[in-house]
Amino acid sequence: MAMNCIKSLRNLPAKSSLGSCRTFAAAAKAKKGKGGGASDAPKQSTLSKEVKSTTVVGANILKDGTDPKILPDSEYPDWLWHLLDKKPALSELRRKNIESLPYEDLKRFVKLDNRSRIKENNSIKAKN
Repeated sequence: MAMNCIKSLRNLPAKSSLGSCRTFAAAAKAKKGKGGGASDAPKQSTLSKEVKSTTVVGANILKDGTDPKILPDSEYPDWLWHLLDKKPALSELRRKNIESLPYEDLKRFVKLDNRSRIKENNSIKAKN
């Protein structure tokens, strides 16, 4: 039976009634809803410049709340401005005299020194 099909295909003319131009499948329609993709164009912001400069957009975590307003620098606590300051590394703290270190640096030295001794002891135990 398969041989009959092959023979009948051989006997067909080179140009069939289907046409000689190549066609492509129709593009799938985009689904609406969640999940966007890489093909989504960036959306223009609907917020005005005034709102952007006076509120922290997207910082609201409450369902019924509003975005917090940006306050003047004097309204924030002093410690906030030191959060991003660089802290000295353990090697830098070891080079300094321990007795002359400020309390915060001394606490950091003890913490980092303990951490390094624990890592060293664990590596020695792992080798045995």
